Amino acid sequence: MNHPNLDIVCYLKTFCGWSEGVRAIMRKYDLAFEEKDIIKNPAFRWEMEQKSGQPLSPCVSISGQMLADVSGDEVEQYLIENNLVSARDVEADAPTDRSCSDH
Repeated sequence: MNHPNLDIVCYLKTFCGWSEGVRAIMRKYDLAFEEKDIIKNPAFRWEMEQKSGQPLSPCVSISGQMLADVSGDEVEQYLIENNLVSARDVEADAPTDRSCSDH
């Protein structure tokens, strides 16, 4: 089920465990989102820092609410606690709580 009333923008790294965890939650709940790759486009990193007030990623904006430096687990928790999605018993297709493997 898609959620047309949610405006989701994800500031992510190309290859990063935390970023992939956020993507996995978006797939798990079939959520449409705009991905802004802060590695491939430095302007997106600047935009993320201006909007979130800090330099760490991932950051996810959900209908104007900025979640800064979050894991996929934290994004899922926010979505459920704010009744934006209903909890699903299926596992995400990637780990949602892992750091970047390239660090």
